[in-house]
Amino acid sequence: MNKKLFIKTFGCAMNTRDSDHIIAELKEKENYTLTEDIKEADLIILNTCSVREKPERKLFSEIGSYAAIKKKGAKIGICGCTASALGKEIIKKAPSVDFVLGARNVSKITSIINTPKAVEVEINHDESNYEFCMTTESNIRALINISIGCDKKCSYCIVPHTRGKEISIPLNLILKEAQIRADNGAKEIILLGQNVNNYGARFSSPHEKINFTRLLKEISKINGIERIKFVSPHPLHMDDEFIEEFANNKKISKYIHMPLQSGSNAVLKDMKRGYTKEWFLDRVNKIKKLCPDVGIGTDIIVAFPTEKEEDFYDTLDMVKKVEFDTMYSFVYSPRKDTSAFNMKEIDSKIAATRLEILQNLHKQILEKKAKNEINKIHKVMIENIKDSASEGRSDNGRLITIKDTNLSLGGFYDVVITNNENGSLFGKVVR
Repeated sequence: MNKKLFIKTFGCAMNTRDSDHIIAELKEKENYTLTEDIKEADLIILNTCSVREKPERKLFSEIGSYAAIKKKGAKIGICGCTASALGKEIIKKAPSVDFVLGARNVSKITSIINTPKAVEVEINHDESNYEFCMTTESNIRALINISIGCDKKCSYCIVPHTRGKEISIPLNLILKEAQIRADNGAKEIILLGQNVNNYGARFSSPHEKINFTRLLKEISKINGIERIKFVSPHPLHMDDEFIEEFANNKKISKYIHMPLQSGSNAVLKDMKRGYTKEWFLDRVNKIKKLCPDVGIGTDIIVAFPTEKEEDFYDTLDMVKKVEFDTMYSFVYSPRKDTSAFNMKEIDSKIAATRLEILQNLHKQILEKKAKNEINKIHKVMIENIKDSASEGRSDNGRLITIKDTNLSLGGFYDVVITNNENGSLFGKVVR
């Protein structure tokens, strides 16, 4: 009889991809099938994230609620970055947990589920050459890892402590998976890595010299793949060769996520980001010159411990200059094992006010940009079809709602923007 797996995923696209690996491995090797009913699950997995605020408190709260309703004999496993960070402490605090599997140890899932109270959180474990099982289900979009780990030393970030050193996945494995995904109906490929454009810096086995630009060229040769995306590139590695390939390769989505984090050089230095605001702006200007309709997203941390008022104004100034199309903004949150952990935090009211000012500024920018979209035509891939409308994204990353349900999921259509509502775009297919 098939065993039932319930899995809940927190955090980033990397975690989503890890969950995909876990599901495929357990389905192929242990005869599990997915369920959305936790009460019928034989195995309950929480794939955790340590980046968001108070991840430990939220984790133990989740464990407690699941332990109270799970069926007799069902196992609970904790995976992901919080698992890497806490290790054995999870089982000590929550005896109902049966195993702990770190973010760098996903390939061990089929052995750990059968080892009582096992803890596997080695951050130097090398999975770069491991060929995970793959589901053959048709999907218009496919996530593909191109590297694991991170070599950066950003003072606020715990990822290097939970995912280990950066290692690139061999080119042949990436191309093999991309071809399989394309054969199974994937139109869009999303390449994943902590710093994707540092691809090729280190392999764990002999490999030809290669960089991210070359990887993009190779993937774009695969028939069936119509759109290539990637997250997240690091501003430091955005050389001219990469920018020119991004602008000129027709298969590459003209949306790019560039994590700014701060618009102040002093704060960027304290964050150990490795670039200046001048470098960042130079890269933005070069991209916009070659690709005028580009969509640019970013991440910004407000109220980093050393951020003065003038530093915050520098960040506002950068947001005005770049006019980001998407912006993920957060108040700084300390993380144990990071170099900024012991820094004195900025008053929470000041931090909250700064975040509100920043987000209001961005809202104004989006409303202005949305008005300028009226009558523009975009090539849109349909991602979702609801009862009364379809949704899709343009080549430069804009989400567009189309009041037409007679469209094909994964199909590409020319769509003219007809109106916007509070920054949200609506359009119709050009017949």
